[in-house]
Amino acid sequence: MSLKQEPVITIDGASGTGKGTISQILAKHLGWKFLDSGALYRVLALAAQKHGVAFDNEEALQVLAEHLDVQFIVQEDLSSRIILEGEDVTEDIRTEKIGNGASLVGALPAVRTALLSRQRAFRETPGLVADGRDMGTVIFPDAELKIFLTASAEERALRRYNQLKQRGISVNLGDLIKELHERDKRDQERAIAPLKPAEDAIRVDTDRLSIDQVVERIISEIRVKKAFPAISHWMVNKIAELEIAE
Repeated sequence: MSLKQEPVITIDGASGTGKGTISQILAKHLGWKFLDSGALYRVLALAAQKHGVAFDNEEALQVLAEHLDVQFIVQEDLSSRIILEGEDVTEDIRTEKIGNGASLVGALPAVRTALLSRQRAFRETPGLVADGRDMGTVIFPDAELKIFLTASAEERALRRYNQLKQRGISVNLGDLIKELHERDKRDQERAIAPLKPAEDAIRVDTDRLSIDQVVERIISEIRVKKAFPAISHWMVNKIAELEIAE
């Protein structure tokens, strides 16, 4: 008989749906661990670029993934710094080139297998909020609550455009929309773990919702969800705290 594992809430969705920010806020509210699975693939893509490994060299990427020297350092404000081979790469992995590279290496079966156990190892007490594209379908199919965020490519591109503009980076909005369409198509059509909602996932369209509104929607799902029997008493108390804070 297997032991009861720590509870997991998965937040899946395409790039630009806000799943990263929303997952971090939710993890902070609940006091749970946080997994940015997409960052692992970005780190691998950056490591590949650093070591001169092509994004389609599956064998070399598998070896690189198995020996990936990466750390996630959580700071007092609950933001995280990502350390690759002793170097802070938190900002470096967020470029469009590395994002596209992450999508390419993430489509390779051997790479996904190599990183599978690393992702599941984040499942620690008291619980985990996991952000990605296949958290609810592949990595944590037994998650207590699965959320799938959606938004139009135009809205997601605009969000990214504004983020880059605030950082002083010049980019063409039309190019961003085109890149998102291409990435979506690639992610949805890949043979291994394609981007799609789990059958029991709750879809949330974020086009016209603020970050806070999406978080409130997810918290409301936690409040009524029947899948947390092992932590129901704790969850009721935690939700009550959030309602008081609001």
